[in-house]
Amino acid sequence: MRFVHVCCTILLATALPGTAAAQAQYPSKPVRLILPFPPGGGSDAFARIFGPKLSEALGQPVVIENRPGAGANIGAEVAAKAPPDGYTLLLGNVAHAINVSLYSKLNYDLVRDFTSVSLLASTPNIVVVHPSVPAKSVKELIVLAKARPDQLDVASSGAGSSAHLAGALFNSMAGTKMNHVPYKGGGPAVIALIGGQVSVGFATAPSVVQHVKSGKLRGLAVTSAQRSPSMPDLPTVSEVLKGYEAGTWYGMLVPAGTPKGVISRLHAESVKLLVLPDVKQRLDATGFETIGTTPEQFATYIRSEIDKWTKVVRSAGVRVD
Repeated sequence: MRFVHVCCTILLATALPGTAAAQAQYPSKPVRLILPFPPGGGSDAFARIFGPKLSEALGQPVVIENRPGAGANIGAEVAAKAPPDGYTLLLGNVAHAINVSLYSKLNYDLVRDFTSVSLLASTPNIVVVHPSVPAKSVKELIVLAKARPDQLDVASSGAGSSAHLAGALFNSMAGTKMNHVPYKGGGPAVIALIGGQVSVGFATAPSVVQHVKSGKLRGLAVTSAQRSPSMPDLPTVSEVLKGYEAGTWYGMLVPAGTPKGVISRLHAESVKLLVLPDVKQRLDATGFETIGTTPEQFATYIRSEIDKWTKVVRSAGVRVD
């Protein structure tokens, strides 16, 4: 995932359509930021850092609203049907691109019903195991899983989530058979992992990085193509399974029809705060890689992600209805 550094995108903000008057008038009341997942996962971790800073920049409270359910579709549907006035934002992520092909029917259209603001950050997943699992590397996990087919349970944040598909891709490439156990979000999945109810997870880095450092979970590898700056000692899965890559991204979306001047303001403030030293330090330490794109770049990226995950979903034979 390569984009122009966020500093460069700040210069592009002034080129976006919209009037200074529209930007000056907005916002005049609190803004809600919808998270389509329960507390405790990667989206929640990002929003708790990003939201307060955006509130300072906009001069109005940014109210974080967790609306989990249906694999991130409930929150997206609520946002899609909200008035297009800039007072409802959606923290979209890779799950929404996956859901386009995962579900036969959705009550919203990711491309038609939303306008992109910016791709904000990405994070790899981390392959983690409960400390009771004897595997201390990806190679050892593969050996263990092959010796115990259908005996290792893999937690995910929901059927069809990035964690689910990361595990399915691992099984496919490694020739293993580990059981998928879906939970209602990354937070509940991590709690189950820590409690030993499940053995393995392909969790977002922000949701488990502190638990790996504390020893509550054992990190085996990251799912990105390159090692993570926040956990440089962890190898990549691709060092064992060549070509393996999975991860999660987070971006701001607004209902289609939102005034261009409002989008311009949201974009400008978002990319500026991503390069604030304290924000970047906290996001880096939590396992995020800050990005910051133009609305047009993010829209193009969403379409490419829909195409990518459609192929993966069909190949894995995954369906949720």
